Amino acid sequence: MADPTAPFDDFLPEALRLRAAAPLVDIGANLTHESFARDLPAVLGRARAANVTALILTGTDREHAEQAVAMARRCSEPGLALYATAGVHPHDASRWDAGLAAAMADLHRQPEVVAVGECGLDFNRNFSTPAEQERAFEAQLGLAVECGKPLFLHERDAGRRMREMLHAFRDDIGDAVVHCFTADRDTLFGYLDLDLHIGLTGWLCDERRGHHLRELVGEIPLNRLMVETDCPYLLPRNLPAKLKGRRHEPALLPWIVREIAHWRGIDEEALARATSDTARAFFRLPAARP
Repeated sequence: MADPTAPFDDFLPEALRLRAAAPLVDIGANLTHESFARDLPAVLGRARAANVTALILTGTDREHAEQAVAMARRCSEPGLALYATAGVHPHDASRWDAGLAAAMADLHRQPEVVAVGECGLDFNRNFSTPAEQERAFEAQLGLAVECGKPLFLHERDAGRRMREMLHAFRDDIGDAVVHCFTADRDTLFGYLDLDLHIGLTGWLCDERRGHHLRELVGEIPLNRLMVETDCPYLLPRNLPAKLKGRRHEPALLPWIVREIAHWRGIDEEALARATSDTARAFFRLPAARP
């Protein structure tokens, strides 16, 4: 862990300090994770140096959503704007009740909250039962209809059921993004047929498990594609130097953009501009300052 009193560029090796050719929006950063508690100002400084100009802080439960809102209020500054999402992750769906629903509805009214979620279905681990997950997800789809904000979705090994539930609400909900997409071609095209957006992470940079995504990145329209770190998780494996520890952070987003651009066969700057434009339109963010 970096010394929080040290200059922000002391933590990353020189080889990892990559500045994006155009401003970036990281649509999924778990900066309320305890691993960022000691050096958050340095993390934000490194993000600005990498030309990451907006961060969407993921709220996966009431506690972390409230922390994300507070962080967005406290830490936004010229050159780096912070926003939040508010939802209940499928792992915690068993906790859903009327009190939690009311708390989420209140959070969705906060101006810092730009999306409902992280919510969805995860039939891989089933920390909550599928029935509990579906109940909490349907309730949050209803909250998205009420507040009019877009959805920030999680799905793993539940693509068919996710599409069925979203299809039932599709005429009522607005925009929705499947964040950290890792599924197969059929699932991707099923989501695109529902006019959903897709978020890609460092999973694509993993030679052990990201091969199929490399074949799919060109199938995602640029006006549907966004980029994210999902930090501190999913540290990219395409980095040219080792990083102390395994913590991912927003300053490394340009490496993900580089990998996506390579497999799409387009310029990094063009990809950066397109994904940021898409993200700003999706989350209704103000234009980046020059």
